Amino acid sequence: MKYRVEQKYIITEDKAAYLKYKLEQLMEYDSHAKEGSYRIRSLYFDDFRDSFLEQNQEGNDFRQKYRVRTYNNSKEVIHLEIKKKEFGFTSKQKEELTLKECNDLIFRRQWSLPGNAGEVKKRFYGNICLRGLRPVQIVEYERIPFVEQKGNVRVTLDKFITGSSEVESFWEDILPCIPVLPTGHHILEVKYDEFIPDEIKKILNEVYLVKTAFSKYYYARRNPHV
Repeated sequence: MKYRVEQKYIITEDKAAYLKYKLEQLMEYDSHAKEGSYRIRSLYFDDFRDSFLEQNQEGNDFRQKYRVRTYNNSKEVIHLEIKKKEFGFTSKQKEELTLKECNDLIFRRQWSLPGNAGEVKKRFYGNICLRGLRPVQIVEYERIPFVEQKGNVRVTLDKFITGSSEVESFWEDILPCIPVLPTGHHILEVKYDEFIPDEIKKILNEVYLVKTAFSKYYYARRNPHV
């Protein structure tokens, strides 16, 4: 499992616009961002004790999340993901789900482990059986992603972050949701393996940034803004 540095910042609209202008002159857009951005919709799971929510609330050094993720509300590619954070470093494992597997999870039907299941599905299934994982929260936002091969750097602007507890509405075009942050506030994420090239670091240093331990899942469940 590969761990990466992940830094998060809450930024205002004017800073987001400035960084987008500067970064698109220096970095490439993610190949999946055909028009410069895409929409991410994630379905998060927790146990009956809300253990993963509690990990975020207490700021534990070790945290993990289980989620289903789609892009632009497409049913063609659906990922089951495990994201871990340990001592400031993050890692992510993912495995593709079929539409049936996904819908069985959404509607809390009996979920059987497929014969060709990989490590992610096996661990997820084990947590369903042992801890009673169930779907609890949808998070959706627009992502503007920039990438740089040197240092394997990824800089993303996540805008219009919303949350919904109506988990069975996961495939609806328009979700019944509420904003997670106040109007005009977004999330900047900076991820890299070992270093950030100086030219990218310089651009990020041009705006005043304060690190945050922001979790979209946590704030969607605990701290919504209307």
